[in-house]
Amino acid sequence: MISQLFVLSQRGDSIVFRDYRGEVPKATAEIFFRKVKFWKEDEEGEAPPVFNVDGVNYFHVKVAGLLFVATTRVNISPSLVLEFLQRNARVIKDYLGVLNEESLRKNFVLVYELLDEMIDFGYVQTTSTEVLKSFVFNEPIMIDAACLPSLGPASIFVGYILTSEIDGTIQMKSYLTGNPEIRLALNEELSIGRGGRSIHDYGSSSGAGTLILDNCNFHESVHLDSFDIDRTLALVAPDGEFSVMNYRMTQEFRPPFRINALIEEVGSKKAEVFIKVHAEFSSSVTANTILIEMPLPTYTSRVSFELEPGAVGNTADFKESSKRLVWGLKKIVGGSDHVLCAKLTLSQETHGNITKEAGPVSMSFTIPMYNASRLQVKYLQIVKKSSTSNPYRWVRYVTQSNSYVARL
Repeated sequence: MISQLFVLSQRGDSIVFRDYRGEVPKATAEIFFRKVKFWKEDEEGEAPPVFNVDGVNYFHVKVAGLLFVATTRVNISPSLVLEFLQRNARVIKDYLGVLNEESLRKNFVLVYELLDEMIDFGYVQTTSTEVLKSFVFNEPIMIDAACLPSLGPASIFVGYILTSEIDGTIQMKSYLTGNPEIRLALNEELSIGRGGRSIHDYGSSSGAGTLILDNCNFHESVHLDSFDIDRTLALVAPDGEFSVMNYRMTQEFRPPFRINALIEEVGSKKAEVFIKVHAEFSSSVTANTILIEMPLPTYTSRVSFELEPGAVGNTADFKESSKRLVWGLKKIVGGSDHVLCAKLTLSQETHGNITKEAGPVSMSFTIPMYNASRLQVKYLQIVKKSSTSNPYRWVRYVTQSNSYVARL
C-alpha cells in the first residue's frame, strides 16, 4: 500500500507528486532528497534503495537521471514497491517516447492520468501499457531526443533548497513638524502565523494568495487598534529613522538567485569548480555589490580562474590563508546567467572525497527596488497635516542578504 509517489530531478526539484492517502507529511520529497544527498550511515556508498526516516519508509530507483520515489508507513514488500517503480518508469517512457525532465514537465497532464490509472488509493492496479490504452486518452507532446542538450560534467549543476527564510523590516525616516499621526496600510491578505500549505508550491510567490508571516513585532509608537480589521498601523513618528516593524517569514518564496555548483576531479591532484548564478528576477531590476564565497579543500595549494569574456568589474581570488574562493560581481541584471570556472591544484590526492570537503557556497548582495517577501506598504497617510510643512512621501524597497547559502 503506497501513500505517496513522486519523481525528482537530479537537482531535487519535484516534477511529479501524488499523495494517495494523506498519511505522511507533505515535506517527504525534501526530507528524502536531503537524506540521499547527505547519506552518512555508510561513508563509502550511496543511500540504499529502501530506508526509514521518522517512521516513514522510502523506496527509490534511479531511471534516466530521475528519482522515482514511493513512501508508506506500513510494512510492505520492498521488492514489490521497487519493481512497481521500475515498471512505472517504463510505462511513462512507453507513452512519452523519451524519459527525461523536459518530457515529464511538458506532459504532466498525461503523466498524472497514467498514475491515477495505475494506482488507486495506494493500491497498484496495473502496469501494462496495453491495458492502459483503454483508459488513457491524452496524447503525448513528443520531445526530440536529438535536440536535447549534452549532459557533460560541466553542464550538470546540482542545486536544491534545504531551508529558506526572510528577516525583514519596514524602516521609516520622519522629520514632520508637530509629530502628526501617520497611518500606514499593509497587504489586506496579510496573515500572522503559519497555516497549512504545500512546500512544493511556488505559485503564491507571484503575487496572489495569502501572505503569511511567522511572527513580527512593532515599534513602541505603533498602535494596533485597527490592525486586525484592515491591516493598518497608526503611529506618531519620532524624529529620525526607526524600524516600524520587524518580521520573519518562512512561507515559500522564489529566491532572487539560483546558485548551482559543481566540483570534480580532473586528474591526479587536479580539480575544477564551476559556479553558476542565475538571477530569478525581472530584467528591469539590477543587483549590485555581489560577493560569492566558497570554502575549498584544505589541501588546495593554487587556483587559477576563467572569468566570462567582457565581464567588466568582476574579480576572482583565492584566499590562501582561509582556503576560500572569492568571486565579486559589480552587477547582475535580472534574468541573466553568470558562470565562474576555477582550476584547482591540490597538494595531495582526494581519494574521491573532494565534494565532502568543499562548500557550502555563500552569497551577499543588494537589490534596490526588489521585494522578495511581497509585504507592501499600500499607502502612507498623514491624518492631520501641518500648514507649515509640505511632506514628501515615498516608499523604497531593498532586498539584501549577507548569508545566502547553497550547499554542494
